[in-house]
Amino acid sequence: MTIMSSMMSILQYLQCLPRRSLGGGGSILLAAENFHEIAPPVDYSFIPAWAVFLASFVGLSLIGLIIWWFRHKPKPALPPKLPREIALEELDRIASEIERMDPYLFSIRVSDILRRNVTNQYALPVTRQTSVEFLAALAKSSPFSANEKSLLEDFLNRCDLIKFARYEATSADSQLLLEEATRFVKGEQLALA
Repeated sequence: MTIMSSMMSILQYLQCLPRRSLGGGGSILLAAENFHEIAPPVDYSFIPAWAVFLASFVGLSLIGLIIWWFRHKPKPALPPKLPREIALEELDRIASEIERMDPYLFSIRVSDILRRNVTNQYALPVTRQTSVEFLAALAKSSPFSANEKSLLEDFLNRCDLIKFARYEATSADSQLLLEEATRFVKGEQLALA
């Protein structure tokens, strides 16, 4: 449809309208009254807008909370390490320091590791007793086998010799102490050399 034909149809429509006595341009004003403004959209929702926004907020918040919970979900706690495992790890760590560490300090550290292990695993007061007191208490009653007692006695005597008698120990002596401590913690029998 062309512009000309649409103007013609508007003029024909205006001529059909009843005329009022408004003067020369009265028929155009009357036509303008018949054409009204376009009405805004009608709100036909049964749910108020605030309820839609509230539901959206709550839904998105729940989704965010679920995602956060899965990311920060507490991991199951690992069971505590046994005293034997702790002692073996500490002995492995100190094994790399045999060549660099003074045999006197090494004997103190190995002795402390073994004493802590016996105290924690068997509930014996090794850390609060001297070697002589502890070995005397073991003679009366002991959770250890005869071989374990012998190994422990040999280990404690070697440590005391290095710590208190100031025996001039070498890295070979430190290696022997480490092997005895490891065998005792693992529960292996004393291998006679």
